Amino acid sequence: MPPLTPVIELRDAARGFGAGAARSEVLSGLNLDLHEGEFLAIVGFSGSGKTTLINLLAGLLAPDHGTLKLDGRPMPEAGPDRALVFQNYSLLPWLTVYGNIALAVDRVFPQWTAAQRRAHVERYIAMVNLTPARDKRPRQLSGGMRQRVAVARALAMEPRVLLLDEPLGALDALTRATLQDEISRIWQENKKTVVLITNDPDEAILLADRVIPLSPGPRATFGPAFAIDIPRPRDRLALNHDAHFKRMRKDILDWLMSSSGRKSAHTAGRTLRLPALVPENLDHVTWVDRAFPRRRSASTTSTPTP
Repeated sequence: MPPLTPVIELRDAARGFGAGAARSEVLSGLNLDLHEGEFLAIVGFSGSGKTTLINLLAGLLAPDHGTLKLDGRPMPEAGPDRALVFQNYSLLPWLTVYGNIALAVDRVFPQWTAAQRRAHVERYIAMVNLTPARDKRPRQLSGGMRQRVAVARALAMEPRVLLLDEPLGALDALTRATLQDEISRIWQENKKTVVLITNDPDEAILLADRVIPLSPGPRATFGPAFAIDIPRPRDRLALNHDAHFKRMRKDILDWLMSSSGRKSAHTAGRTLRLPALVPENLDHVTWVDRAFPRRRSASTTSTPTP
């Protein structure tokens, strides 16, 4: 039996920004196979290029080099087959919970009857436990409730792939834990193909089937894949006492820290050119001195006005 075609396939993909001497290579040498029904977590430091990566997977950006495919074909531009949940909710403030989700459903399923679309929206509102708040607007919701609306809206589009760009990063610890459990429960119900971007290894291990660390930028690339073979459903309290969980977390953190050290050693020899500014004499400062600090090459013969 031939191997199944990956849902998303990356081969030697790279992406940067800018041109000439000002160009910055954000991602380099990315290779990935994402399979149907898999929950994949990519974990890395802030600033390593995780959002650039998720934008590639969503079709919002194209790689500069290498290939990126969806179902074996070149990745199309962004569409409802890849739903993206942002960290900042991205809800329309003048619409209710129902209205925010219905807007997406109406655009994706215009051929459905009004009754079908209404029932579909209500189903996903109930899935994230927001039925009592269906008629509230975003300003009337907590951060966790807003993020549940964003997740429900993405799922209601019935995407082929659900992309989560650090969706819980702005939440407090208790709300974050609650939403982690919600995401895990929802995934076990519908087995969507999911890519989670996070900077929290514990969150990655709790939720995912596979965790791939991303090295620090510039030219960030994937590390080794860690298969998470802990049975589901996973109990966060039990995991704290699980030797296998602790060993897996240590291995992921060790790789991230060692990759960070290699990157620091690589850049340690760079020479930084700092501006040659003369410190102010605070005994004699005029508004001109405050507005225009002098370089060493500037004339210092004039006497400031007391």
